[in-house]
Amino acid sequence: MFKGSLVALITPMENGAIDEDGFQSFVDWQINEGTHGLVPTGTTGESPTLDHKEHKRVVELCIEATKGRVPIIAGTGSNSTAEAIELTQHAKDAGADAALVVTPYYNKPTQEGLYMHYKMIVDAVDLPVIIYNIPGRSVVDMSVETMARLAKLPNIVGVKDATCDLARPLASRLAISEEFCQLSGEDATIGAFLGQGGDGCISVTANVAPKLCATLHTAWQDRDLDTFSSARDRLGPLHEALFCESSPGPVKYAASLLGRSSPECRPPLAPIAESSKTAVRDAMVSAGLLN
Repeated sequence: MFKGSLVALITPMENGAIDEDGFQSFVDWQINEGTHGLVPTGTTGESPTLDHKEHKRVVELCIEATKGRVPIIAGTGSNSTAEAIELTQHAKDAGADAALVVTPYYNKPTQEGLYMHYKMIVDAVDLPVIIYNIPGRSVVDMSVETMARLAKLPNIVGVKDATCDLARPLASRLAISEEFCQLSGEDATIGAFLGQGGDGCISVTANVAPKLCATLHTAWQDRDLDTFSSARDRLGPLHEALFCESSPGPVKYAASLLGRSSPECRPPLAPIAESSKTAVRDAMVSAGLLN
C-alpha cells in the first residue's frame, strides 16, 4: 500500500509558534523533490510538545498543501487509547490516507494490551493504520506474533519498524501477508532493511535530502543497483550526523542551512551544540547538499 521514501516531517516554528506558511512551503518542496509520501505529527514533527489543537492543525495544513498529490499518513498515536482514537478520527475526517500509531509509551502494556489498543482504534475508526514499533522510545516491543495477529484485522496495513533488528523484516515477511507494508524507521540501515523484505522508509533524512532519498528507493524498486549503491553511500554520513543529538534538533538545524526552516525546537529540546552543528554541516557538504 505504501512504499518508497516517506518523510517524517519536521514542524517549522518561529518564536515558539508553528510557522504555518513555512510548513506548507516545506510540504510543497518535498513533493516537488520527489518524496513519495508525507508523515506529519510524528516524533520528528515534535508531537510530544504540540497540544491537541496544534496537532490537528498541522495535519490539516499538510492535507491542504498536498492537494492529493502523494499519500499522507498522520501521526495519531498516544499512550491513551481514547486519545489515539480521537486523533485518528480527526485524521480521517481531515482527509488523511492512513494513521501512524505508536506503541503506547511509559505505561508498558503487555502483548495482549498492545493487541487490544490497536483493535480498539481500528474498530472505532475506518482508516488504515500503520503500527509504529519503536522500543527505544516507547520501552515496549511488539512481537512478530502479535503483529501477525493484528495484521488479520481490517485496516491494520503495515508497520514502521524502528527496532534496529534487521532479522525482523524477514521474520515479519514470512509470518504476515506480503500486502502488509514494512517501512523502516531507521535511516542508517535502510539498504539492509529493503534487502530483508522491506518496502520503504519513514525517513528523518528525507527532510533535507528528499531527492536523494527518493532516488535511492526508486533505484531499488527498478533494481538499478549502481544508482542505489551510490545514493546509499552518499547518504550514510548524513544519517549518522542527523542523530548526533536527540531528533529533531540536528535535522532542524540542517533544514535551516537550506533555508527551509528555523532551527528552533520546543523545550525540553535544547539548541544543538556547536560541535554537532559542525558535524551536520560537514555531512551536508559530503552528501552534496551544501557547497
